[in-house]
Amino acid sequence: YVMLLTLSPYTPRFRDRVSPPGVMIRPYLNGFTIAFNVSQPNTWQPYVDSMHHFLAAYDDKVQEEKNIECVSGQYFIQGGDDSEEKKACQFKRSLLQNCSGIEDPTFGYSKGQPCILLKMNRIIGYRPGAGVPVSVDCKVQKGNESYLRSVDFYPGNGTFDLMYYPYYGKFTHVNYTSPLVAMHFTDVEKNHLVPIQCSLNGKGIINDLNSDRFLGRIIFTLSIGK
Repeated sequence: YVMLLTLSPYTPRFRDRVSPPGVMIRPYLNGFTIAFNVSQPNTWQPYVDSMHHFLAAYDDKVQEEKNIECVSGQYFIQGGDDSEEKKACQFKRSLLQNCSGIEDPTFGYSKGQPCILLKMNRIIGYRPGAGVPVSVDCKVQKGNESYLRSVDFYPGNGTFDLMYYPYYGKFTHVNYTSPLVAMHFTDVEKNHLVPIQCSLNGKGIINDLNSDRFLGRIIFTLSIGK
């Protein structure tokens, strides 16, 4: 009990060896297979609804009301006492462009060109990339590489801006919304199971550990019918 009293509820005691982040995708409904037929809206509407629900916290007006504009390209380091509330940088869904759900409310699913969002797990105090933004790439995980012919990344060239780091924890970083990278699969082979691996790339990132498929990468399957 005495030892527990010495622990801070705001930050971990030891932060000299922070593990690299795992990643997750949205939409995530029934496992890591995203399967639908373009001609049958009932097969892709659940994915669309899930995306809109997830991105509600990223609505531009919500972000403008709760969070501040930050300087891009540099870590947003905040001093003061550990118990002080920290400010959070705006991440507006409009940054996701064609994958924002604003101009195309179906996120490309109605055209057989689905958008999938990638987010890093939150780690208190972590500064990814050692000063260089972490980027994302995608490829066919196993099989015919020509089945994945084109992927667009948003925002920009598919990077996690440094200004969203470090994260200070849920008690003080109350309005923090994790940055996202949208992956727009604009040309995927139809009527095939296409296993895809999307990976983080940057200094200090581990993305090739066979015993952990979520550490620095994620594997999922696209099955798009006509």
